[in-house]
Amino acid sequence: MKQFKFTIHGNDYAVDVIGIDENIATLEVNGTPYEVEIHKTTKASKTPRVIAPSVKEPSRPEIEKRERGDAHPIAAPLPGSVLEIRVKPGDIIEKGQVLMIMEAMKMENKVMADRKGVVEDIPVKVGDAVLQGDILVQII
Repeated sequence: MKQFKFTIHGNDYAVDVIGIDENIATLEVNGTPYEVEIHKTTKASKTPRVIAPSVKEPSRPEIEKRERGDAHPIAAPLPGSVLEIRVKPGDIIEKGQVLMIMEAMKMENKVMADRKGVVEDIPVKVGDAVLQGDILVQII
């Protein structure tokens, strides 16, 4: 049981909180019992929202491309954070080339290209926390 003392408009009140069941509180104010309905307010989430900044289209020299189709995503294999990015948009890459280094489960992991192509977009930056399946690099 919690005890509180309030002064309202110069009057003193001794309030004992006997119990709370869902949204009904049982109180005793100066010896008189009361049941009080608690109006719950929606609390703002304490979890921060991550908003990625928009990325400007980089200027790049014309690169002879094979047939242009949908970009091929390279996804994060595990949840972790980006330690190092070794390519930039416009780079021509080979299959097996290391694109970036991630830290996941206290180990450094190499993220490698699974095909030859051109880096179209890198929606993450060094220090970003990523979840498994998040897109790290887009290849065309």
